[in-house]
Amino acid sequence: MTEADKKLNNYESYDADSIKVLEGLEAVRKRPGMYIGSTGIQGLHHMVWEIVDNSIDEAMGGYATRVIVTLTKDGSVIVDDDGRGIPVNLHPKTHKSTVETVLTVLHAGGKFDNDSYKISGGLHGVGASVTNALSKWMKVWVCRNHKQYFVEFQNGGVTVAPLKEIGVSEKLQGTVIEFYPDFSIMEQSPFDHNIIGARLQQLAYLNKGINITFIDQQMNTKDEWFYEGGLSEYIVDLNRDKENLVPTVVYGEHEKRVKIPNNPDDEGYLIRVEVAFQYNRTYNNSTHSFCNNINTTEGGTHEEGFKLAIAKIINRFAVDKKFTKESDEKFSKDDVLEGLTAIISVKHPNPQYEGQTKHKLGNTEVRPLVNEITSNIFEKYMLENPDDATTIIKKVMLAQEARRKSQEARDATRRKSPFDSGSLPGKLTDCDLSDNTVTELYIVEGDSAGGSAKLGRNNQFQAILPLKGKILNVEKAKTNKIFENDEIMAMIAAIGAGVNPEFDLHKIRYHKIIIMTDADVDGAHIRILLLTFFFRYMFPLIEQGHIFAAQPPLYKFTSGKLAKYAYSDSELETLKASVGNGKYTVQRYKGLGEMDPEQLWETTMDPTNRILHRVTIEDAIKADQQFSFLMGDDVQPRKDFISTNAKYVKNLDI
Repeated sequence: MTEADKKLNNYESYDADSIKVLEGLEAVRKRPGMYIGSTGIQGLHHMVWEIVDNSIDEAMGGYATRVIVTLTKDGSVIVDDDGRGIPVNLHPKTHKSTVETVLTVLHAGGKFDNDSYKISGGLHGVGASVTNALSKWMKVWVCRNHKQYFVEFQNGGVTVAPLKEIGVSEKLQGTVIEFYPDFSIMEQSPFDHNIIGARLQQLAYLNKGINITFIDQQMNTKDEWFYEGGLSEYIVDLNRDKENLVPTVVYGEHEKRVKIPNNPDDEGYLIRVEVAFQYNRTYNNSTHSFCNNINTTEGGTHEEGFKLAIAKIINRFAVDKKFTKESDEKFSKDDVLEGLTAIISVKHPNPQYEGQTKHKLGNTEVRPLVNEITSNIFEKYMLENPDDATTIIKKVMLAQEARRKSQEARDATRRKSPFDSGSLPGKLTDCDLSDNTVTELYIVEGDSAGGSAKLGRNNQFQAILPLKGKILNVEKAKTNKIFENDEIMAMIAAIGAGVNPEFDLHKIRYHKIIIMTDADVDGAHIRILLLTFFFRYMFPLIEQGHIFAAQPPLYKFTSGKLAKYAYSDSELETLKASVGNGKYTVQRYKGLGEMDPEQLWETTMDPTNRILHRVTIEDAIKADQQFSFLMGDDVQPRKDFISTNAKYVKNLDI
């Protein structure tokens, strides 16, 4: 049977019998957080991903070539694909059209039928019904065999226009879904152009050969992504602001059917693995892994297999080429991963995850598959490119030397107790309480501001750590230099939880770590330097929401007995306009040090009045790119960016 015949049979067999019904939708509207994470901005976008994932599944199965996502002017979202179209015939269990079934019954989807897809991230009905449940209205157009059908739902999945055939379509097949969120359940918030665009571009990278288009009618923009090179092009993009160590992106793909243990009659799972990586001259590792297009931020068996393979091949070549001896200490995984940018993508029909977050892949059968493909392509590359192999091994040797030198400095950051003040830095003015659920650490720019903060703080729960000038740029510095830096060592000791890879979030001494810098370009630069350090060496602090940025005022406005603070030029103009007689004085704060302790307390440190911005990470890969861009070797783009954007920084979403 030809591949075309197989696809035709699959198309014809994909009908009502392929859709399995498990339960209804009521629970979704009652407890939306259980299904989409939250009712806030994250959950709002999750509604989009549920529909988009279905279209991507069609493309992954070889039945679609394009996906178009449109943000309309009225705030609805349209997802259009040229896949097979949701089945329209009568469902045998619900006695409704299959389209209505998959969009109104939770978990009524082809994912639960092994014959529908061999690999699936979404699939018609599995997540689409969740989106319908949380929508004010949803409209669906289905094309099958040039016939077009329409169905409409309102108020969380109530069918108001049952499925009917509405005419002949020029399209052979496809599905168009338009929905508008129900803001009586979801928090009122517009869709974010950047969040949607970044995710769609990522999907284009992860699924080579698929055309993905994003139209934003509100911004009058149209973006199109098509990457025939897939992950190889992704690596080039991630490394665009880094100086490459070697010119080649190493790439490989493989698929293998794995038998299910203790079930010899089952044909097993067809697992697909793609790997791409390239070395650059930085001192950081940027390894990112995915399972079924979902970023597994905590790694898992696929990452383990990849890292073991890289270490194995480099250690073998180092001995073969006489760089090391068999008796020498082997290069560690940290040594061989320094300066490596890598993407590992696994497509698995039955992924198993560890932990509550489901961001760590646990399938043991994946580890040897990734190890095998990585070992094969890397060994071939090293054999065919001996000069590159030598360059890589020399960099790894330098990384090993730096690791040895920095070990003593790392050991110095460890303490028997997170509250053992005997090892705290002398410049730290600690708080009285030791309860790390309420304590706060202010990292303050300059001794002058640090002095005011010490006098103005609430000494029960607020600690002050002043920094002298700008800390070391960890994006460009060798590891041993980082741990010889006094300012960085002071921060590590004060926070008390060590650094990656031994960082222990449970040992942090403060619930909030607050960056307090001047409201100018230099202050913005210091803030970025600090965030870069936290991102590279204390990532869980950002991931779990412990890092904040304080927002000091720009002006003090006084008119008679009225005294107010303005945090922006527009706020100042509003205050000026509010005074009819025009008699007022304005004090411009050029830095934190110009405020006396009382002013600093009431504007920037008093929990009842202050403005704090939590630093969040929506996309770790984009954050990685941004830090490489901002803190890398090319100075001018960084200066331009900071000068242009420092005054706009209010929400620090990395």
